[in-house]
Amino acid sequence: MAKPNYQFEKRQRDLAKKSKQEEKRRQKLAGKASEDSGADVASPPAEAASAMPSGAASSEL
Repeated sequence: MAKPNYQFEKRQRDLAKKSKQEEKRRQKLAGKASEDSGADVASPPAEAASAMPSGAASSEL
């Protein structure tokens, strides 16, 4: 009977694990990119207004 090749099996498990992690990372980045593109349109005016100190906002008016 042939001996089991444990190194090969471990290598295959590690490759599968890495590919699964990479796929999760890609999905997370894709979701984050789509979320950011929708948020960018509405966020900058709100952030700009809230980022200004109250004294600076009143002095501009």
